Amino acid sequence: MTPPPGSLLVAEDLRKAYGPTLALDGAGFSIHPGEVVAVMGPSGSGKSTLLHCLAGIVQPDSGSITYAGRELATMSDAERSALRRSDFGFVFQFGQLVPELTCVENVALPLRLNGTSRKAAEKAALGWMERLEVDDLKGKRPGEVSGGQGQRVAVARSLVTGPRVLFADEPTGALDSLNGERVMELLTDAARSTDAAVVLVTHEARVAAYSDREIVVRDGRSRDMERAI
Repeated sequence: MTPPPGSLLVAEDLRKAYGPTLALDGAGFSIHPGEVVAVMGPSGSGKSTLLHCLAGIVQPDSGSITYAGRELATMSDAERSALRRSDFGFVFQFGQLVPELTCVENVALPLRLNGTSRKAAEKAALGWMERLEVDDLKGKRPGEVSGGQGQRVAVARSLVTGPRVLFADEPTGALDSLNGERVMELLTDAARSTDAAVVLVTHEARVAAYSDREIVVRDGRSRDMERAI
C-alpha cells in the first residue's frame, strides 16, 4: 500500500507473531487528519493487533509505523507513553471507566494525569460531556448510568485532551443498535469537528458506515476497500 500524501499515521509491511501464530503478515495502513477509517475483519483476523501496533502499545516484529513524520520504533517507551497521553485518545468496547470516580472525574482524568489543575480539567470535561449529551451525569458514578451513557462518557474522556488520533476498538460492541447508532453519530461528529483522525475497529457494517473508508484485514493482511459512490 502506497500512503497518500499528507497522511498523519502510516504503517507499512507490518508483521507480528505470537509464538507460532502470525497475527500480522505484511499489513499496511494510512489515515489523514479528520478522516474516519474503519478496520474490519472476522474475529482473529489481526485487526485489534493492527490497532495496538498503530497506537504504540505493541511493537511489530518488522515493518514501519510513522506518526507525524516520526518513526514509532525510534521512540523510547517513555516517549510512546507520552504520545498516548497527549496525541492519542482511546475508546474501548466496555468503556473502562474508573468505578470509584464520578463521570466528570473520569472525563477529567487524562488532563489531571498530565498536570492540569482539577478546576480547569473538570471545566474542560464538562464542555465535552455537554457535547456528548451526558453533562447531567457529572456527579454520578459509572455503575449508576446505562451502557450507552457510560460509553458517551468514555468518548468524552477520549477527546478531552484534544487528540490528533482517536483509536476506537469495537466502541458499540456492548450496546444495542439504537444506543450504538447515537454513540457513533456523536463520536464521529465530535472527532471531525476537531480534525481528529479516527481508527475504528469493528466487525459491524452499520458501524463501518460512519467511516470515510474501510480497510479489511484477513489472515493478517490488509486491503483498502473503495467505497462506492
